[in-house]
Amino acid sequence: MKKLIYIVVFATIGCATSCSDFLNEQLKGSYTSSNLYTTAANATEAVTGIYNSLYGNTLWVFGDVASDDAVKGGNPGDQPDMVTIDDFSATSDNGALATFWQATYETISRANNAIYYIPPMNIDVTLRSRLVGEAKYLRALSYFNLVNIFGKVPLKLLPQLTSATINVPLSSVATIYAQIEKDLTDAVAVLPASYATEKGRVTQGAALGMLAKVDLYEQKYADCLTNIQALDNLHQYNLLTNYANLFKAGSEDSTEVIFAIRYIQSTVSPGDILSVEFSPLIEGGYAFDAPTQSFVDAFTDSTIMKTVDPRLDASIGRDGMPWFNNMTFSASWSEATGYLVKKYDETKIPGIPLDQSAIPSIYMRYADILLMKAEALNELNSNGVASAAIEVNKVRARANLAPTTAVTQTDMRTAIMNERHKELGFEFHRFFDLMRWGQTVAQAALGPNFKWTSPRFYYPIPQTELDTNSALK
Repeated sequence: MKKLIYIVVFATIGCATSCSDFLNEQLKGSYTSSNLYTTAANATEAVTGIYNSLYGNTLWVFGDVASDDAVKGGNPGDQPDMVTIDDFSATSDNGALATFWQATYETISRANNAIYYIPPMNIDVTLRSRLVGEAKYLRALSYFNLVNIFGKVPLKLLPQLTSATINVPLSSVATIYAQIEKDLTDAVAVLPASYATEKGRVTQGAALGMLAKVDLYEQKYADCLTNIQALDNLHQYNLLTNYANLFKAGSEDSTEVIFAIRYIQSTVSPGDILSVEFSPLIEGGYAFDAPTQSFVDAFTDSTIMKTVDPRLDASIGRDGMPWFNNMTFSASWSEATGYLVKKYDETKIPGIPLDQSAIPSIYMRYADILLMKAEALNELNSNGVASAAIEVNKVRARANLAPTTAVTQTDMRTAIMNERHKELGFEFHRFFDLMRWGQTVAQAALGPNFKWTSPRFYYPIPQTELDTNSALK
């Protein structure tokens, strides 16, 4: 039986008649798949463990560093494998690929256990269905990231108990997307619109938003709009008035955030590691994910008050501009580019280290939904430009920008791309957007050294998986 938690007890003293009693005693504090899924509380803990596996996720290496928005940053010799992710020369022995692969399949493994073991449990039916729905959403999210980084991957859907469930061959991209859609559709049917006390768990809106995103990636524009309408019908989400407030502790409970990885500020539990990775060295950070000049140059629009688009300085630190704790940012803090990410940093509390940051890592928010809706409307037919403009202008108005001037389908497509670039910068979407928008857009952004491979660029499967998964040989 596969153990979820292992405790090893060593006996170093002699024993006589009591020895057999000691050896026959049940382990205390040890869970197996047979005794973990016995109570509602334990089942809930098991699903909570799926969320916990998201801690330290390195999606930023692909979403940002592989894009035109950032370079690795940090000290030149740190994390050299990230450099080959950035220049698209990574081979199967790349450590950054292996780290992401293993962490994501750990999430999938925990989700598979929950999806398999919870349905037969004799617990409250509503709770049981909800927990399975949460697990299916998290499994779908994991496979969505994998299929967009690696393409074909092993589609593992059962607990890893036998050779057949461990050694799984590659599935096609279409097959993986079909499973993602099935998991999300199942989740929509059982998840609540909101939680009274257990905030942070996956909601019906999160599943609908993710389903709409999957539809957009598959160019199923009508389905995308249907799922966005269903999300809107929940009446749960709106844009925050102040863009910068999205990136402060507590924003996870705002009406704009649809799904985020949450943290608490505590000295006994880990906070958001991104605060450590992205903060300047003078604050004890690593200065990774350094923004590029091309990201700064994307902010060409002035507000109606003739000031800089406020999203720029809310997203990154740049020379001479306000930082945190009444400090002024210095370009010298970022040897790589002169800029650093600001969205995962915040005013430090004295005595609380960087790795105790409570700033959420937002995966999906309502502004993303509005821009997805605009894109689907525009791509569905050339008559959708005016409707798309309404959604784009909602996002621009929050930034105090004038309405878009795009009037043709082509111009609107460009306007939407530009708006996603600025609105969602350093939220790990950019590289994946470039890939789905196709060769011309990707090469224009990534430069002449980027070699497009049809149907799109994928990173190689890690050597660790090739070595251990006999079905791939």
